[in-house]
Amino acid sequence: MSRRVNPSNGLALTLVATLALWSSETYAFGVGMGAKSTTTTMGMGNSFGRLFRISTWGESHGGGVGVNLDGCPPKIPLTAQDIQVELDRRKPGQSRITTPRNEDDQVEILSGLSPEGLTLGTPIAMLVRNKDQRSQDYDTMSMAYRPSHADATYDAKYGIRAVAGGGRSSARETIGRVAAAAVARKLLSLYSGCEVLGYVKAVQDVGTEDVDLETFTREQVEANIVRCPDEEAAERMIERIDKIRRTGDSIGGVVECVARNVPSGLGSPVFDKLEAELAKACMSLPASKGFEIGSGFAGTLLSGKTHNDEFYVDEEGQTRTRTNRSGGVQGGISNGETIVVRVAFKPTSTIGQLQNTVTRGGEETTMRGKGRHDPCVLPRAAPMVEAMVALVLADVLMQQKAQCELFPADALETLETNPLGKKLSGAGVSAASVNTP
Repeated sequence: MSRRVNPSNGLALTLVATLALWSSETYAFGVGMGAKSTTTTMGMGNSFGRLFRISTWGESHGGGVGVNLDGCPPKIPLTAQDIQVELDRRKPGQSRITTPRNEDDQVEILSGLSPEGLTLGTPIAMLVRNKDQRSQDYDTMSMAYRPSHADATYDAKYGIRAVAGGGRSSARETIGRVAAAAVARKLLSLYSGCEVLGYVKAVQDVGTEDVDLETFTREQVEANIVRCPDEEAAERMIERIDKIRRTGDSIGGVVECVARNVPSGLGSPVFDKLEAELAKACMSLPASKGFEIGSGFAGTLLSGKTHNDEFYVDEEGQTRTRTNRSGGVQGGISNGETIVVRVAFKPTSTIGQLQNTVTRGGEETTMRGKGRHDPCVLPRAAPMVEAMVALVLADVLMQQKAQCELFPADALETLETNPLGKKLSGAGVSAASVNTP
């Protein structure tokens, strides 16, 4: 809904109403004077989630970065160390193949916890202070745009940008996501033993197909600096990154992430399919350029007979699938199998080689990137992908509880519409108290 007012004195005022439909918030306000009216529209875009909702804030070279997490259930045990262990996997300066920026990334939990270390159900605010900024490295970048970076598009949208460190476009923004996801991990683990784990599947054309997605461990992932559980492939990946790093260039690759012990029934049909939520989450990460789930694009080469995941009943009487080409999601809803996603990351755009570009004034020029940057984002991208998957799963789990389990199936005596044909009985709400057609 919008309304445009054009008073006779030449003042043009455009006001667009707030749209807050669970997961999106957009505000726009513009004022123009004189014959030509100008309107600036700003999509907020700093919040994610519906019931388990986060808002990140802060710039790369500002005083700090952080996150506000709203909707976390109460009485979940949580300590700063739970958060710190995840931030340490994401932080810069880990090895020679990551950015040399030296940050401790120590988290401060400002609210939302009891003295005994339990979540209160109120907003959890977390802060990480920036300590190793070198803003002078970005002086030349204030006058010209880095090719394939967000410099030009931020100017086009806002008319102003935080030059030093890239501001909000820096991967430093993901600190808030990883911190909030540490809470999501606790929630998922306590509920169903759900584990989210990612690794580097490929660096450029150096990849691995030898990782067992059902059994590989975090210890295997963390055993080398590139975060690949295949030791032989990891060595070749590191060699490739070292080689490109010495030239001042950069390379990209693929992170694969699994979520094990995910309850069935999570997600929604049509617009809010679970794979759509996962895709949005992962594609919101800096430098991400592609997303696959299950067989992904390779599935287009198969026939339906080959691609279909046939059902069977396992030794425990549970309905399972013999293959998992669906990646744990069918019809937009989790089926209880391991969720498998892959995210493609482009080469880091800020490089130490000379490139053609233009200035803010539209003059052609050349520039060589300065500052401290990852020659390959993949080793630090793995925990970022894990974070987004965990945030989505925590959110859809809470949505499922809110929508479909207000009257749990096992608490009803009989429902003729039960699709499984079971006779349901138990204490609690009776079928007579539920309005059914």
